[in-house]
Amino acid sequence: MQTLANWDGGPGPWILFFPLIWAAVVIGVATVLRRTVWRGRRGPWRAMADPRPTGDAPIAVLGRRFASGEIDEDEYWRRLSVLDEQFGPTAKGGAA
Repeated sequence: MQTLANWDGGPGPWILFFPLIWAAVVIGVATVLRRTVWRGRRGPWRAMADPRPTGDAPIAVLGRRFASGEIDEDEYWRRLSVLDEQFGPTAKGGAA
């Protein structure tokens, strides 16, 4: 009776290591791709995981417009109260 441990007529027990080596290669390639190529766009699942549109938060945009002088203080507080109703209260009087 021939067994895998018999070195006379077969490949021996090393034949069991070839599937393990291929699995290690596949896992290694996937790991390298995940850490390098996919990192820039945060993986192929980004579109499904984050349905929000990209861009700045509305309160941050409002703060920048106020700081640059596009809107005055009264307009800032009026718009901030509307945003507070929609997005929830902001921390420390509107500072985002």
